[in-house]
Amino acid sequence: MLKKHTFWLKVTVFFQLFTASAHSLSFINKPVAQNETEKQLIDLMNDYKMEMGAGFTPSMHDLFTGVSAGFTLLFILGGLINWFLLKVKADNNILNGIININLLVYGICFIVNFFFTFIPPIICTGLIFLSLILARLTFSKTN
Repeated sequence: MLKKHTFWLKVTVFFQLFTASAHSLSFINKPVAQNETEKQLIDLMNDYKMEMGAGFTPSMHDLFTGVSAGFTLLFILGGLINWFLLKVKADNNILNGIININLLVYGICFIVNFFFTFIPPIICTGLIFLSLILARLTFSKTN
């Protein structure tokens, strides 16, 4: 079981969809200031609009929401594609290519998260990247 690439790809799908679900919770709760400095920062992030040309004037909160939605959608897309390919029992050449593409994308995502975010996304992307590495290593042994 642990020596089959399909097992590790299923683990990857679980972690991808779990990460997307957990990250989507950030759209529900609003940050609460613990002190006056945090209140000022939250107010500026929500209310200060930057002129970025061509009539585009987002707040930092708008930009943060856009990046956050993209992060969530990246994991939904990856999880659903991997789940679909497992469900239809895709050819090994296709699975091999998809695993390699996933390794590239989620490896870069893990590195970026490692340097620029905090513990939960680092752990989630790290688990996804690790399960993809194990899928790739066991894939070579099964063909």
